[in-house]
Amino acid sequence: MSSPRNGYRDRLILAVDVGSSVLRCHLYNQSGEICGSAEDKLKVLYPQAGYVEIDPESLWEQFVRVVKEAVADAGIQMSQVAGLGISTQRGTFITWNKKTGETFHNFISWQDLRAADLVSSWNRSLLLKAVHGVCTALHFFTRRKRFLAASLINFTTQHVSLRLVWVLQNIPQVRQAAEKGNCCFGTIDTWLLHKLTKGTVFATDYSNASGTAVFDPYLMCWSSFLCSLLSIPLSIFPPVEDTSHSFGLADPTIFGAPVPILALVADQQAAMFGQCCFDVGSVKLTMGTGSFISINTGETLHTSIAGLYPLIGWKVGDEVVCLAEGNASDTGTAIKWAEELNLFTSVADTETMARSVPDCGGIYFVPSFSGLQAPINDPYACASFMGLKPSTSKSHLVRAILESVAYRNKQLYDTVLRETTIPITLIRADGGVSNNNFIMQMTADLLGQTIDKPKHTDMSSLGAAFLAGMAVGLWSTKDELKKLRTTQCEFEPQAKWKEYERSMGSWEVALQRCSNWYNTTASRKSLATWFQPIRVWNALGWVFWKKC
Repeated sequence: MSSPRNGYRDRLILAVDVGSSVLRCHLYNQSGEICGSAEDKLKVLYPQAGYVEIDPESLWEQFVRVVKEAVADAGIQMSQVAGLGISTQRGTFITWNKKTGETFHNFISWQDLRAADLVSSWNRSLLLKAVHGVCTALHFFTRRKRFLAASLINFTTQHVSLRLVWVLQNIPQVRQAAEKGNCCFGTIDTWLLHKLTKGTVFATDYSNASGTAVFDPYLMCWSSFLCSLLSIPLSIFPPVEDTSHSFGLADPTIFGAPVPILALVADQQAAMFGQCCFDVGSVKLTMGTGSFISINTGETLHTSIAGLYPLIGWKVGDEVVCLAEGNASDTGTAIKWAEELNLFTSVADTETMARSVPDCGGIYFVPSFSGLQAPINDPYACASFMGLKPSTSKSHLVRAILESVAYRNKQLYDTVLRETTIPITLIRADGGVSNNNFIMQMTADLLGQTIDKPKHTDMSSLGAAFLAGMAVGLWSTKDELKKLRTTQCEFEPQAKWKEYERSMGSWEVALQRCSNWYNTTASRKSLATWFQPIRVWNALGWVFWKKC
């Protein structure tokens, strides 16, 4: 790592985190302390049932505003910023005209369910079964993990792949532009980089690319195989760079001074880096809009059978760190929904309300506004309360919601244990919901593990700052970063699993009864995906002949 240049140790690192519900900006000094901050609630659109979008121009205005407000809050000039790191929600994407920069549609969120029927159809198709069979045979003969991964592939609504297919099939301008080589695809980081550099830079990083499920982490490139299978033009995708990298300068007309853009990183990988989970077996549990559990698998990519997915955590120079991750979409979403229904006045009241009753009174909440992810993997599941009685109070309802978060954490943790067989060395939690002590303590009890919570829970922005700061020598080593992370408290198990076993079993019955609720096409078969000889031939041709 290069030595600090020109007094950079006296300058600050700017980090912006575009989360699923809030856009935050922090300025960090060399000690990892926050010197200035600003935030704004992200304006999320719900144009119709199952659709979740973000207006790009609104997002851009919010981004520029929070950066300027954070710099003003720190009492410095923009010229004193050593570099910018950007952390963004993954799987949320947009397409735009390569020549004019005009967007074809709003951002389509990772929570969007418009492709649910496509997902169901493809997962049932003979084509995918053929791919599974061929790749199983190839894995048998070659023992290559990428063939094993392909033999187990199933689509989900959270991954970009079939939502992008939906866009190509349903928005003629996108399809026409793609056919003419005039279409750009980008997750939020790519589009922000495009805007910051006035259209001169088109790129993403490995962490964001791997979160799309269109990127092949085994070959470290966009997947020719998947794009051939789904008829997605490879030409629309951006070049992929290191996570910590000089991506260019923000145009001086935007902030009043040129700001080096030194890191692009997906939010969960950024939180992993901010938590200093650098060693194999370290686990990060983020509870924000959704819950995400990630385990560091080192240089080895994990091949999943129950819904965990392999990710590139970060790539810096020759170092590539891999993660295995599972998630539950509706954590903070469920709590926010309950607040809007006036079940409580303030989120801070939920812990007191939950403890005011001895148990949930036989009430169980299924947190499934966006389906159920690993290990259930049902995009059609519905959210519900079960077991309501005349004696049910608001406190019972609130407790049931908080308990459901802990139960989903337990499911994700057990999936990690079953699938990875990697000894877990530590568990660190972050995200806004980790400030709820009831959820944290119940999670520690269910996991039977001590959970470490940091002093500051905005780990995604800290991770982006660390990656940007290392690029300019503000910090030189990971050991130096570990000293900057401070623990606020540790939650140790206070109850044994048997005390929860019966109630969690009842909750899992509630999950089963909510499964497949919205699936109106379960009995139909799509001929377009059951029998597609041309696509089968293209896919098999890629397997045998095409090189990345």
